[in-house]
Amino acid sequence: MKLTDIEAFFATLAAVNPQPQTELAFASVFELLTAVLLSAQATDVSVNKATQTLFLVANTPQKMLDLGLTGLEAHIKTIGLYHSKARHLLQTCQILIDHYSGEVPRTREALQTLPGVGRKTANVVLNVAFGEPTMAVDTHIFRVANRTGLACGRTPLEVEQHLLQRVPAEYLVHAHHWLILLGRYICQARSPKCAQCAVASNCEFESKNT
Repeated sequence: MKLTDIEAFFATLAAVNPQPQTELAFASVFELLTAVLLSAQATDVSVNKATQTLFLVANTPQKMLDLGLTGLEAHIKTIGLYHSKARHLLQTCQILIDHYSGEVPRTREALQTLPGVGRKTANVVLNVAFGEPTMAVDTHIFRVANRTGLACGRTPLEVEQHLLQRVPAEYLVHAHHWLILLGRYICQARSPKCAQCAVASNCEFESKNT
């Protein structure tokens, strides 16, 4: 995708949705971290359903620890990999209390020391909670970036690095959400809805198939 097309691509997405938001429900940075940690290989809908009751009784690291493993698992058992996620979340809560006074750290390096928190999760927290221009490359962004020609790469890290280089600075803070929403609802894996896509005219995939 040419740089002029990239500019038009994001200008169009911005016009359609000026203030894109995560679809995870949260009311604090800790709740966001929890929701993102639980969302690995799970849908936002399933995570929101579980956290709707979980956050009523455990919305801080200490309250989460007070639940204990059995209590926490009872709230998140509808989410995939809930056994390991529960262990990681409780370990993370203990670290937050022991080393960060119960607060979520604001650097990628510190976030990635937390159990169950990888680069993608850290980037989501940095972007959504702290407004950092990070790019959390999930399956949707990886597909959209490669399919459209926006930022091709063989790994999520390659795509992330290329996106950070190619997305115009004024769009970087919201680019992560625009691309996720595009991939989730329009540029789907098996049947992309090109006829409904606002940025089809700037997409290499569409131009190759018309």
